[in-house]
Amino acid sequence: MRTLDWERRLYLTAHPFAYPLLRGLARRGPIVRVPGLGVVVNAAPLAREVLMDGETFRKDGPGSPGELWTPVLGPSVLLNMEGDAHRALRRRLADLFTPSYTDALCARVLADPLERLAGRLARGATVDLVDAARVLAGAVISEVIGLDAGAEADWRHLFEQGERIVSMVSLRTRRLGPAQIARARAVLDPLGAIAAKAYAAGDESTVMGRMRALGLAEDEARGAAGAFFLTGTETVATLLPRLVALLADSGQLPRVAAARGLLDRAIDEAMRVTTPTPVMLRSVHRPAVVGGVAIRPGDRVLIATHNCCRGLGPFDLERPHPPELRRLWFGAGPHFCIGYPLATAQIRRVARTLLDAAPLRITGRAAARGVLIPTYSRLTVRSEAVA
Repeated sequence: MRTLDWERRLYLTAHPFAYPLLRGLARRGPIVRVPGLGVVVNAAPLAREVLMDGETFRKDGPGSPGELWTPVLGPSVLLNMEGDAHRALRRRLADLFTPSYTDALCARVLADPLERLAGRLARGATVDLVDAARVLAGAVISEVIGLDAGAEADWRHLFEQGERIVSMVSLRTRRLGPAQIARARAVLDPLGAIAAKAYAAGDESTVMGRMRALGLAEDEARGAAGAFFLTGTETVATLLPRLVALLADSGQLPRVAAARGLLDRAIDEAMRVTTPTPVMLRSVHRPAVVGGVAIRPGDRVLIATHNCCRGLGPFDLERPHPPELRRLWFGAGPHFCIGYPLATAQIRRVARTLLDAAPLRITGRAAARGVLIPTYSRLTVRSEAVA
């Protein structure tokens, strides 16, 4: 099966009805009004135009991410705020995830589990990259929240808790029901208490301590920790197996293993093709015209990020990304993902360990069902470097 056949299978397995609709809308043009759904944006330049205008297109109105997540995370997290309050919190968080800090954090937290992973590959063992990625993502988010969880079983359990919350959301979900909110809070409230304890300790070597030093109030720090927990673990854990699969299926894995300078390009290209945020939602607060379409206050704008990204074509390490597409999967403008440096630091470090074991052969895989971000339920690999 060719590279994009597997990617298409992942999306169809995760979203058997919504995905064909999403791809069908891409053929309707760069922007189209769909009754009952909203105004759908399929072109990267228009998507960036919407995302850059935080006054017109907001995340805190009806049909926006704020309506979905505020009952779970509270009112003071970046993904459901706008205006002066959002800008002020964003400024205080600007120095939280610097590249040097995130690289050092991942080096420290992932050293032991990556050494164990490398050892298994070196012995010729078959490794499930889906499980390994979940464990590693759980290890990092444990550090971010302030959990004293140092065993792989703890990290795996933490990831599964977040997965249960995120899996309640589909591409069509506008808001969570009371029972869903209660289930999410049953997971997040204890984690928030742990994060608050780390915040109170004030150790600036920890993420929670850094947030306190940066001037965040306790409720803001707890909300940020919850948002990182829900959005960061799935992005990293789902991308890693798909990155390896894309490189292997396209025949590029040996090339990237031999020329590590290509790794960042490979990560960006894999992010474009997999699109960890398939859609982004905005609520319209004042009249606007985008791509010739009049948009009214109260409208819901659905940015089909997947359509925008896939419009460039299939996975190809030689194709440059145009400026309007650059890391669009992490957003743009005032809501560009603040955790981007942490996510890429994790992905880069794990990918290097895997490439060290090249040549790798995929020995089995299966697509996951009932997930928001399409992914593999299993992707097993074995190093062929073992005699």
